Amino acid sequence: MRAMAEPADTGLPFMKMHGLGNDFVVVDARARDIPVTPALARALGDRHRGVGFDQLAVISNGAGDAHLTFYNADGSTSAACGNATRCIARHIMDQTGAKTLHLTTDRGDLYARDMGDGITSVNMGAPQLEWDEIPLAHAMDTLHLPIEGDPVATGMGNPHCTFFVDDVDAIDLASFGPEHEHHPLYPERTNVQVAQIVGPNHIRMRVWERGVGVTLASGSSSCATAVAAARRGLTGRKVRIDLDGGTLHVDWAEDGVWMTGPSTHVFTATLTAEFLAGLT
Repeated sequence: MRAMAEPADTGLPFMKMHGLGNDFVVVDARARDIPVTPALARALGDRHRGVGFDQLAVISNGAGDAHLTFYNADGSTSAACGNATRCIARHIMDQTGAKTLHLTTDRGDLYARDMGDGITSVNMGAPQLEWDEIPLAHAMDTLHLPIEGDPVATGMGNPHCTFFVDDVDAIDLASFGPEHEHHPLYPERTNVQVAQIVGPNHIRMRVWERGVGVTLASGSSSCATAVAAARRGLTGRKVRIDLDGGTLHVDWAEDGVWMTGPSTHVFTATLTAEFLAGLT
C-alpha cells in the first residue's frame, strides 16, 4: 500500500494559557510571518464560535528576547498585559532554560525572572501617575478623581481606575464596570478595579477589563491597585492581592512594579483553514 500524503499545513498554531484564570490565546510569530488583525482577534475571542480568551498575545522577534503585542477580545489593542506577559515569559524560559528575560512591548522594555517552582516575576515598569500619561481628559489630581467613589487613576501602559470599597463582593461589577470603563474622563476607556483592604498589606480585588468584561484576574490591574493603595497610605509598597482566580504578589520597587505569580500552559492546537477562511 502507498502511504497517504500528509495534508498541507494551512492552519495556524496557537497556545492556550492562563494566569489565575485570566486566559489567553498566544500566537508565536517568531518563526513565520503571521498577520494578526482585529477581525481575527474578535473571531478567536468568541467563546462560542472561536476559542475564547481575555486577551490575544502575539510573540514576535524584537530587540530583546521577544516582542509582545496584545489584543482585547473586542479587537482593540492594549500596550500591556501583565498576566499574559508572565505566561509567555514562563513559556520562553521553559523553552530556552533562561532564568531572566528581556521582553519588549508597546509599553516599553519589560524584564522577567524565574522565581522557581513554576513561579514567574515580571517587572511591569514604573507606574504612570501624571494625568496626561494615563491619559485623562484634562489636568486633575490623579489620586482623587472627581468621580463618585473617589477613585485613583494609574497608568501601567494602559489606563486604570481603582475604587476602594468596604466589600468588593457587594459591588455589581457587571454594571459598575462598563459604566466607568466609558467615563468621559478616560478618552481611551479604562480598566476598572474595586479593591478592599482586608489586612496589613493585603488587598482583595475584583476587575472589569476594558474591551473584555469581568475577568478572574488581571496583572496590570493588580499593579495599578497596589500603586494606588500605597499612594493613598492604605498599604506599604509590597502587597498580596487576592483576586477571584487566585493570588498575586506585587512589589512597587525602585526599578518598577514587580508582579509575581503562577501560570499555566493549557494546550497547543491549530486553527483550521476552514475557520481562517471564514474571516475573509
